[in-house]
Amino acid sequence: MIDGLVMRLSSLGQTLATAESLTGGLLAATIVDVPGSSKVFRGGLIVYATELKHTLAGVDADLLAAQGPVSEVVAVELARGARLRCGADWGVATTGVAGPDPQDAVPIGTVFVAVAGPAANAVRELHLTGDRPTIRAATVTAALSLLAESLDASLT
Repeated sequence: MIDGLVMRLSSLGQTLATAESLTGGLLAATIVDVPGSSKVFRGGLIVYATELKHTLAGVDADLLAAQGPVSEVVAVELARGARLRCGADWGVATTGVAGPDPQDAVPIGTVFVAVAGPAANAVRELHLTGDRPTIRAATVTAALSLLAESLDASLT
């Protein structure tokens, strides 16, 4: 799937950036594993610590305080921040709880992936099961799927 996404973005002359929390760079690493990704991948922000979501990705501090770092609106703001801060056409973000413990009463496996694009934003809430590596890998797959769907929607 990622190979096709990179090829499609390249053919459209569009670029991509990431803002990652629970995936800690796994999404960006998955993208750059594809030959030719340097034509579309601008860069990424790893914002594992809550305050970095504000200082690096530009998520409003009051929003983080009110919503916590794992929420739909924070995921969208992370995607927007990646897009803006990295100068990309598309921003993709991940935030959630991979375990081993819940975070601020948010259960393990609660994840939000978001995409910010040229004309619209999209977000998806996930409830995943498994260990940390399984949850993180499933999050990457979900984020890339949401990007593919968003790209398709932008072309219609």
